[in-house]
Amino acid sequence: MPERNEADPRVEKLIVERWSPRSYDESPMPQEDLEVIFEAAGWAPSAFNVQPWTFLYAHRGDENWKRFLSVLVEFNQGWAKNASVVLFIVSARNSSGPDGKSSPNHSHSFDAGAAWAMMALQSHAMGYHAHGMTGIDFEKAQAELGIPDDHRLEAAVAIGRKDAKEKLPEDLREKEKMSGRKPVSEIAIAGNFPED
Repeated sequence: MPERNEADPRVEKLIVERWSPRSYDESPMPQEDLEVIFEAAGWAPSAFNVQPWTFLYAHRGDENWKRFLSVLVEFNQGWAKNASVVLFIVSARNSSGPDGKSSPNHSHSFDAGAAWAMMALQSHAMGYHAHGMTGIDFEKAQAELGIPDDHRLEAAVAIGRKDAKEKLPEDLREKEKMSGRKPVSEIAIAGNFPED
């Protein structure tokens, strides 16, 4: 798969510079900073402005920290333990209309993804880095975090200040860099989905 490592100069610089490291410096994050990041996520667009997302979080070393790390797969626990915050993005599968009746919300995951993107960009703008992941024991996490059945656990996110790649195990050091992107011609198609 060919990748490009440079963007058109008209693409917003913040979008291009954002990336997801695994090496974090273990520093604490002030609650005020985290709340700004959550507020930015809350400004994401959502169908009918339902805002179906909920963010469950733990600060490094608080009473929830070990529990939150424990529901990540072992590989992700290995590096996420050095982040400032670990959080889980949860979306509501249903929404209530003006009549108060609940009905399925087709776009709940899509909308939660928009909130994640805003969160990642705001984190970067404030000097932090956010790394989203789905390497989670989903069944264990659902129970451990008390997530009701009418909600979906979408992903986990580690946020912190980037540290040197040498802090990581040797096999991860070469991966500790910005990833390239597919050419626009591969992701945007005029007309129908291509046949195989």
